[in-house]
Amino acid sequence: MWPLEPPAVSARLSFDTCVSNTRDPQRRELLVAAGTSVEDAGTRFRDAAQEGALHDLRSEHFPVPGIGADDAVRWVYKNGMVDGKGRRIYDHLMRAPLHERCPLCGHGTVTTLDHFLPKKLFPALCVDPLNLVPACAECNHAKGERVPSSAETTLLHPYLDRIDQDRWLEARIVDSSPLWLEFFVSPPRSWEQVLAQRTRHHFERFRLAERFAAQANRTLAGIRRQLTSLLQAGGKEPVHAYLAAEAETRLADRPNGWEGVTYRALAENDNFCAGGWPQ
Repeated sequence: MWPLEPPAVSARLSFDTCVSNTRDPQRRELLVAAGTSVEDAGTRFRDAAQEGALHDLRSEHFPVPGIGADDAVRWVYKNGMVDGKGRRIYDHLMRAPLHERCPLCGHGTVTTLDHFLPKKLFPALCVDPLNLVPACAECNHAKGERVPSSAETTLLHPYLDRIDQDRWLEARIVDSSPLWLEFFVSPPRSWEQVLAQRTRHHFERFRLAERFAAQANRTLAGIRRQLTSLLQAGGKEPVHAYLAAEAETRLADRPNGWEGVTYRALAENDNFCAGGWPQ
């Protein structure tokens, strides 16, 4: 949802690095023999991503030859990447998001790598950098072992999808007590239907409406005193000017970030600017 540059390390280089310190001779022989198959799996993964067909990939076509899925994940990912020579690749991927911000939600702090296609179902992709997305714990948990069943239910991929050039995230004030902001996806008309549905699916899967609303209300609580001072000093116009300026600053940095969208929604509501917050 929030873009990252695709990793420069290839699937084959990552795999070779992760298995290079395998000491058991029989295990090492199996892993080395699987290198070409893993490379081919990475190529099929990239081709499907390019064609928008990740949902067509089947787990039975992505084994590590001669090795069960559990062993492959343990030997290659756990021993070879998390605790082995591949750790530098792991750490490089983890450091990619600016300010350690989770690219799946744009809010949480990165704490792990999420396998876009689950590692136990697609063991040949378990250390493919394109399949490893830095994520916060909440997004990693929310996604779990799910795989896309259609183009419309394919989550947005931070390395592959680019949507932030358009305005797609909106919010509106809900008249309730306490005051609440409702966030929602509003795709531009230029988007294809599939992209709009994928974005909505991504938004719902990671419960972004609820998560953004909670943060927005905390922000509102933090500026309430300042808003009241502005209102008392000059009426609603200074309130509007302040909120609009804050929105412009934040949206320039992150066009669809919840903070900027929050300020924009407040600035565009005349009733709010006239004092429509809890005094």
